[in-house]
Amino acid sequence: MTTTSPENSRHTHGSSKDHGTDNAPGASAGGGPEAGAGGRPGLLLAVVLAAQFMALLDVFIVNVAAPTIRTELDASGAALQLVIAGYTIAYAVLLITGARLGDLLGHRRMYLGGLAVFTAASLACGLAAGTGQLIAFRLVQGAGAALMIPQVLSLIQRDFIGERRVRALGAYSAVLATGAAAGQVVGGVLVSADLFGASWRPVFLVNVPIGLVLLVLGARVLPQDRRDEPERTRGLDLPGLVLLAAAVSLLTVPLVLGQEEDWPVWSWASMAAAVVLFGCFLAFESRLARRGGAPLVAPRVLRIPGMGLAAVRILLVMAVNAGFLFTLTLYVQGGLGYSALRAGLTFVPMALVFGLVGLTWRNWHPGLRRALVPGGFALTALSAVAVGWVMRDIGDGGPAMYAAYTGMGAGLALGFSPTLTGALATVRPEDAADASGLLATVTQLGQLIGVATFGTLFLNRLEASPAAPADALWVCSLALAGAAVLGALAGLLKKAS
Repeated sequence: MTTTSPENSRHTHGSSKDHGTDNAPGASAGGGPEAGAGGRPGLLLAVVLAAQFMALLDVFIVNVAAPTIRTELDASGAALQLVIAGYTIAYAVLLITGARLGDLLGHRRMYLGGLAVFTAASLACGLAAGTGQLIAFRLVQGAGAALMIPQVLSLIQRDFIGERRVRALGAYSAVLATGAAAGQVVGGVLVSADLFGASWRPVFLVNVPIGLVLLVLGARVLPQDRRDEPERTRGLDLPGLVLLAAAVSLLTVPLVLGQEEDWPVWSWASMAAAVVLFGCFLAFESRLARRGGAPLVAPRVLRIPGMGLAAVRILLVMAVNAGFLFTLTLYVQGGLGYSALRAGLTFVPMALVFGLVGLTWRNWHPGLRRALVPGGFALTALSAVAVGWVMRDIGDGGPAMYAAYTGMGAGLALGFSPTLTGALATVRPEDAADASGLLATVTQLGQLIGVATFGTLFLNRLEASPAAPADALWVCSLALAGAAVLGALAGLLKKAS
């Protein structure tokens, strides 16, 4: 398979931002998957995506165990929120830093190092004797994930080319979809099973054997880091790191804790300050780049054709996905009385369809490619409305509900997978880490915004009309549909401008 130069790739694929690419360019520094992975690209992909899946699982798996943790550790509401959210906050704040450290120290080294930290912290969480210890170890666990996860996209960008890269990105998309639903299912199974009388602890301890296996396999199959790569000479940009970490922290903390605290004044002030700091960060990075420095996120990455549109669409897809899962979980457990396990199993069809569409959309008729992303958002909007409509009588929806779930899975996959593939198609190998960190951060922020926005809307509506949870779901369904419509229109507004 031939390799397209970065310059040619930018010219050839500049118009593919809405519908993916035919030949995703950019060979890895190691010469493609055969050279970089010792002729075992499939095993390399399996190893890095297994870690991605495990890290994503831990965002959701603790939700199911939360009531048991609260009872056994006598945790306050705020402490329990930090047990759940500490991982997410550390993860979101450090993602871009993890991507840059991969550039500086090597993607293999940072992947294995992050995986080791994540695995050790999981063991510590499972053995924690009190709430304070559990919160601290969850923060460390999130930091390990932030070091590890940006390397996944970077390794895919650098060690897979052409159709192999497209298939790898499809598998990456499928993992993102299934991890959320799987977290609730696995959490329900482990807590219900009460293995060895360990109660909630297996939700953390399950990561330990998996992490150890991945460390052994990763040491064998991950491509060796090269010392002569030009981006390894770039600095860490500590001022930019501090500004970005502060901005993301000020945004994520109120998003995670605001609902529990009934959205006090400090939460709104924090988010307003985050906007100001994001502006300061962008201004500082641009000035640093003009002076010939090494910004945390290279401004040229933000100027890649279609990258801004892709970031908006990925943010919306993840917000709708996370908001839908969260509000539907509240509805089926609170309104319909489902157990945690049954609630998790309810979303399996949606996750499976998301994964299937994410893996196969490239094989569809070429004439459909340009319409896939806006069509996916439109299908998502219709499916969201259908969910609220079929459950309007506080029922389980019957077969029509599963048809709506299927439509949600397919629509979200079409909104996400071609968008991600198109955004990364024109990224040069030396910018892989910056692009990976940026899109990973956007993905995480989208999930946080979705849960905070749609979860708050659902709960507030439920409080206003306690006897009608279906009414709260209907209002949320319309809001989810509105967000999906914005995704469909985003490309049109971009072209109009």
